[in-house]
Amino acid sequence: MNFSAISGYLGMFWDGFLVTASVSALSIAGSFIIGVIVAFGAVSRRPFLRKAARGYIGLFRNIPFIVQVFFFYFGLPEIGVYIDAFTTGTMALSIAVGAYAADVLRSGIENVDTGVIEAAEVSGLSRFKIYRRIILPIALRVSLRPLGSVFINLVLTTSILSTITLNELTGNAKIVASDTFRPFEVYFFLLLFYCVLTYLLSLLINLWHRRLNRFMRGAE
Repeated sequence: MNFSAISGYLGMFWDGFLVTASVSALSIAGSFIIGVIVAFGAVSRRPFLRKAARGYIGLFRNIPFIVQVFFFYFGLPEIGVYIDAFTTGTMALSIAVGAYAADVLRSGIENVDTGVIEAAEVSGLSRFKIYRRIILPIALRVSLRPLGSVFINLVLTTSILSTITLNELTGNAKIVASDTFRPFEVYFFLLLFYCVLTYLLSLLINLWHRRLNRFMRGAE
């Protein structure tokens, strides 16, 4: 092993790390927001909303992500819609992973005790406040760990964005490997960077889970 051969490229690795971290953070936020909206739609009392939400979940869970990102990046320009690689990656990940997040949250919402919801309705709370203050926190309590796995998979999926010329971790690693002819050292560093990202995310998920459960125990 000769790590000194790639020491001059550490800046490229760091730049790629920052791009991957930025795309991941924005996509996690976007997919969570989409997931919450679609999950509530999937359990709505209105048949149209319920069918539309479940159709969204079924559609995007059954299309390979690389096909989705190619459609946005290479397909949309054919009809005059041009989006840069960073925005395309963030948007495609948010939409695709939002379907998985919605399915996880839907399961959590459906497990909320109906007695709790009925008590909140009797107390006069609006439907929006019931969803925001009661149903969502309780659903997150049981859904957060599987949701964390979805988000970790999102981070790993960012590597596909190198196929649309985005210079994230994997994209920059390919450039360094072709310049140095040291694929072992290059991809060893790549493994480390992804491990750091996913480990940090898992720590944040665990911290959120502990705080949420402490809050819920206090409420009980």
